[in-house]
Amino acid sequence: MRHIISVLVENEAGALSRLVGLFSQRGYNIETLNVAPTEDATLSRLTLTTYGDDHKIEQITKQLNKLVEVVKVVDLSEGAHIERELMLIKVKASGIARDEIKRTSDIFRGQVVDVTPTTYTIQIAGTTEKIDAFIDALAENTILEVVRSGVSGIARGEKVLTI
Repeated sequence: MRHIISVLVENEAGALSRLVGLFSQRGYNIETLNVAPTEDATLSRLTLTTYGDDHKIEQITKQLNKLVEVVKVVDLSEGAHIERELMLIKVKASGIARDEIKRTSDIFRGQVVDVTPTTYTIQIAGTTEKIDAFIDALAENTILEVVRSGVSGIARGEKVLTI
């Protein structure tokens, strides 16, 4: 099962390296990783996705909590949450294919953010499933380049990740 884990860490050199090292030492795979400072300049919020059963995820969270730099850990998948991922995708767009690519982009609520005579660069945000579906909807030979941000997530309602 896929889990989205959010971690508040002290915003200092080497904290990310130690956290990622914990995963590699134990043979756990990080599917996506997203990290940025929070409203408190001394803290960063790290959001990662990984796959595993409940026992494996419990072990991960226990190990994360042992790290000195880690302030708080929460598995967003345990409750109601909102997740989004951002993708920029550059595609071949010439001739009659231009209109079809634009229509497909509009269906997925994507935005064309750069246009050249032979390419479009499209920005699309949504769940991982939505982004994967958009890629599947495009002809394979039209995709030139893809960059994805990784999942960002937040709990719904009153629940917050703070110290």
